[in-house]
Amino acid sequence: MTSLDKPMTDQQETGGDGADASAATKAALFEAFGGVRGMVETTVPGLVFVAIFTVKRDIHTAAIAALGLSLLMGIARLLRKDTVKHAFSGVFGVAIGAVFAMMTGDAKNFHLPGMLYTLGLAVAYIVTSLVGYPLLGLILGPVFKENLSWRTRNPGRKIAYTKASWAWGLILLTKSAILFPLYWWGDATQLGWVKVALGIPPMLLSVYLTWIFLAKAPPPIDVIAEMEAAERAEGAEKAESSKALS
Repeated sequence: MTSLDKPMTDQQETGGDGADASAATKAALFEAFGGVRGMVETTVPGLVFVAIFTVKRDIHTAAIAALGLSLLMGIARLLRKDTVKHAFSGVFGVAIGAVFAMMTGDAKNFHLPGMLYTLGLAVAYIVTSLVGYPLLGLILGPVFKENLSWRTRNPGRKIAYTKASWAWGLILLTKSAILFPLYWWGDATQLGWVKVALGIPPMLLSVYLTWIFLAKAPPPIDVIAEMEAAERAEGAEKAESSKALS
């Protein structure tokens, strides 16, 4: 049995290994979801839009300013050679909201694409958990080099991913339950400020709960390392067979 296959309790008894695994899990989680910087980048353009619209009541000025800031942050990520996915995902979301708001002439529609995405993501987390393929496991499996091994070979990991996916789904569903009534019956300023306020805290809570669930779960099975070991063993066996024949 390799160190990756040992239960977390065995690692914790050795002292530093458990702490190292916990820190690695936390770092991987933040990296997978864009980190604190990613959370800020998804919140600040909306804050700029709401602040400018509150003062000027001009949708075009607010939308262009938010989009321009989002583009600058995306370019900064590219210059720093950060992940391209994080560089463009925020720009794409802000661009859709800005165009939609300017085309409809309704400032509330700047926030609608993001709200629909949040609601869809909440439903996806819940549905995939119900059918036995929790979305968080599909997202994080490759990050931890375990791929889908958690489904059949590591039931403790599957339970943790299911719990975490339910947490994400319910938190995002609660966020949607707050925002959509404001979209229908509130004004653009109310919706904007509440959406900004609900930007980072739910994300941090979801990541924290995910870390708690995974920290208590068995460590991931590194299937990449297993495949590499199998290839090395096969190569060694072929070499021994060649020697025997010669």
